[in-house]
Amino acid sequence: MSIYTDILFKYWGYNEFRNPQDIIIESIASGKDTLGLMPTGGGKSITFQVYSMSVEGVCLVVTPLIALMKDQVENLKKKKIKAAAIYSGMTKYEIEITLNNVINGGYKFLYISPERLKNYYFKQMMKNMNVNLITIDEAHCISQWGYDFRPSYLEIVEIREMLPDIPVLALTATATPEVVLDIQNKLNFKEYNVIQKSFERKNLIYSVAKIEDKINILFRLLNKVPGSGVIYVRNRKKTKEYALLLQKFGVAADFYHAGLESKQREEKQNDWQNNKIRIMVCTNAFGMGIDKPDVRLVVHLDLPDSLEAYFQEAGRAGRDGKKANAFLLFNGTDVAQLKKNLTMSFPDLKKVENIYNDICSYLKIPFFAGEDTDFTFDVFDFVSKFHYDVVTTINSLKLLEISEILSYDSDVNSTSRIMIACNRDELYSFQIFSGLDDFLKTILRTYTGVFTDFVNISEDYLAKILNITPQKVYELLKELNQRNIINFIPKSKHPIIHFFVPRPDDISRLIDDVKINEHKQRIVYRLESMLSYATSSNKCRSQQLLSYFGEKNTKPCGHCDICNSKNSLGLTKYEFETIGLSIKNILSENPELLRDLVNSITDFESNKVAKVVQWCLDNSRIEYDKERKLRWIKN
Repeated sequence: MSIYTDILFKYWGYNEFRNPQDIIIESIASGKDTLGLMPTGGGKSITFQVYSMSVEGVCLVVTPLIALMKDQVENLKKKKIKAAAIYSGMTKYEIEITLNNVINGGYKFLYISPERLKNYYFKQMMKNMNVNLITIDEAHCISQWGYDFRPSYLEIVEIREMLPDIPVLALTATATPEVVLDIQNKLNFKEYNVIQKSFERKNLIYSVAKIEDKINILFRLLNKVPGSGVIYVRNRKKTKEYALLLQKFGVAADFYHAGLESKQREEKQNDWQNNKIRIMVCTNAFGMGIDKPDVRLVVHLDLPDSLEAYFQEAGRAGRDGKKANAFLLFNGTDVAQLKKNLTMSFPDLKKVENIYNDICSYLKIPFFAGEDTDFTFDVFDFVSKFHYDVVTTINSLKLLEISEILSYDSDVNSTSRIMIACNRDELYSFQIFSGLDDFLKTILRTYTGVFTDFVNISEDYLAKILNITPQKVYELLKELNQRNIINFIPKSKHPIIHFFVPRPDDISRLIDDVKINEHKQRIVYRLESMLSYATSSNKCRSQQLLSYFGEKNTKPCGHCDICNSKNSLGLTKYEFETIGLSIKNILSENPELLRDLVNSITDFESNKVAKVVQWCLDNSRIEYDKERKLRWIKN
């Protein structure tokens, strides 16, 4: 066995790698900058984690997903692997402690959000780190053509310049050919090097239905397809409404969205993972980092914003390689709503300027101050005081983010953290005379590492052990903080705004309308691609998705809704495609009567020609004109 296989078995319990995990590891081990394209659930994290464990030093992992960052750090710690993370909402003191521990404590992984790369202190501390690899997760975020472009990702290039001899591993599950090229250019790859596993999911059956009564068909699907499932909707209110409806009719269901407390989210996720509930109704906040292999069904009750998002979410079904289904249900109202959302995503720039200035006033940031600073931001309190609507405010923040003025993180949900602030002798003396000996002993027995690092704690769990209320635990922690025995950072669920630049006297000079317009064009393109997929009735669903991601010369899957509609005609693929092409060629020239059209195709039996004509009518490829002649209406 190779050293990599030994590490894989020791820490992860697997005997062999999935293709192309081992190829990616060998590539970065040889010092090559590498872009790894692997579908959702393909095991991307194994590649950099196994490699970094095989060499001295720490792996720097850049990722925008705070929840995923925390999950991976906790999972590594469970394997007795030292890992840490720096993200929005941490205090400067926490960041300082974390960085010092990474430099001096034999840590193997440092996860960091891209916004932190701008920080001067981080850059200075990084000079003292023995970095063995720079990993860029969700690498499509660095590309302006990517579906989730983050301007802060562009800071990675500066880190590369500071560590010129360290290889870069970029990872993503969704990238079009333009994005694949752009990622490598943006990251200054020394040579183009893409290792890709086909995005094809042969066991996943894609189906789309344009239908008004979604609830009726949803229950039919749940009765038809046994096993665990996920239902995606666009807003938080719908998650609860649909979950309660399913429960009413005897389906074990729950709901999940980013607005829930972190403890609630964890409990719901665990119940679903452990099959205590069958169906999770959720927003797109659910799914990142979750690798439940036996999901048999994913249903989208609303149209996603892009094929990238749809492909990633649908791809959470059937990771065990067994048959699974992905259904997309939509109607005309959904299409109109998606287009309305596009319009609302780009408020008038004058309004964006006003919102920026009012946010600064709300946060009490004076002119020429606030640079490189985090602020908790209660968007609902803000809009009530300044008379804006929430959607316009959040979309304005996104445009300010595109202009690299600030970043807005709505998914903080941090747990409480503590660290002992005194030495052991001082703590012992305090325990004797304070009357808090039992409380402190419980903390020390329950949480390890509190003398050297901030650790996450649960007030509810401590309350249960001590047989007191969580509020009492909170008050005791505050008291210990005030007496300088511990550093206590209470949990928070408020979003965070990080300001990259000091507040200017005229924000209009910094708003980049060129970047904003380019961003809008890209969103329109992705929206049109999503609508084209949903309304298509001729080309295999799998082929459409694979083509979007740059895979050519693929074969029809044979089991999506479109393939099934063709199969039901009782024709071979050759017969169907040849007759269909003849129909297109004839009707593209001139409309024809049905009888004349059927008689003009002489290479096949007339009943077979008639079946393909009817299929073309049913799928809006042809239609009758005023003279009752058939004409071709779609290329």
